[in-house]
Amino acid sequence: MTGRPTQDAPQGQDALWSRVDEYFAVLTPEDDALVDTRTRAEAAGLPDIAVAPNQGKLLHLLATLTGARRVLEIGTLGGYSTLWLARALPPDGRVVTLELEQHHADVARSSLDAAGVGEQVEVLVGPAADALVALAGREVEPFDLVFVDADKQQLALYLERILPLVRPGALVVVDNVVRLGAVVDPDHPDDRVQGVRRMVDLLADHPRFDATVVQTVGVKGYDGFALLRVLP
Repeated sequence: MTGRPTQDAPQGQDALWSRVDEYFAVLTPEDDALVDTRTRAEAAGLPDIAVAPNQGKLLHLLATLTGARRVLEIGTLGGYSTLWLARALPPDGRVVTLELEQHHADVARSSLDAAGVGEQVEVLVGPAADALVALAGREVEPFDLVFVDADKQQLALYLERILPLVRPGALVVVDNVVRLGAVVDPDHPDDRVQGVRRMVDLLADHPRFDATVVQTVGVKGYDGFALLRVLP
């Protein structure tokens, strides 16, 4: 849904994609809390790689449609996607979100508290691979939905480590897996592209994941996301 491009978009198409997103924005209006979350992240110098409003609404709808009560997010950034997800949960719902950078986590925490969802969100700081092992050691209640929007180099590892943490039938959304089409190149020098390809190799015959990939275009350029269902 977001991500740093690995090659140029087709000439002229990116402007059209943005105009189409703007046209459909009437369906995904941002309230003050969402706008404030975006602007606070920008003012704090965080990278401009958060999901777009229509993509945040998609996450919200997926959480609602699956009846999610517990959500795991890998990659908090400024908390923008976290807010969309938290708002989809029932009063006893909870988001556990993992963020590598303390500064990012502090900005996200301020925004989530200001938006009134702070008590439903636990922000864990540190390497996600380690945090996933620690969560499994805590024997936490299984998660219903997982949103992976972190470093692509470790996607395959993240998917393996979330399996002990999710219930059968859980939905997993993995962001930025098309990389402007660069994933078709087996020799591409970008290690993020190679990380996605390792994930695809893992998923191709994995006994616990049923998966597909949806390509997307819009204000964030040309990319896509993977949808996975966790099998028993």
